[in-house]
Amino acid sequence: MADLLVVLTLALVVAAATAAVLTRDPARQALVLALLGLALAVLFTVLQSPDVALSQLAVGSALTPLMLLLAVRKVNGRGRRDKRKRGHE
Repeated sequence: MADLLVVLTLALVVAAATAAVLTRDPARQALVLALLGLALAVLFTVLQSPDVALSQLAVGSALTPLMLLLAVRKVNGRGRRDKRKRGHE
């Protein structure tokens, strides 16, 4: 039973990682990356490593996607601001 659970969580991790690679939009990539972090946290929990799972949950599922979303927002805002400046010249 435990082996089946490990195989299922590994399949979930593979599916989430594949989705992260195939996604083109940076904002969606950040969200899929959060799901990948969550899947990895579940895998670490199944493998009886709760301390690593908690670290993965905090960093991989929350902090890293948040930083990526903030960076995408900043880059998109800068692009809009540059377009407005060019339109007023």
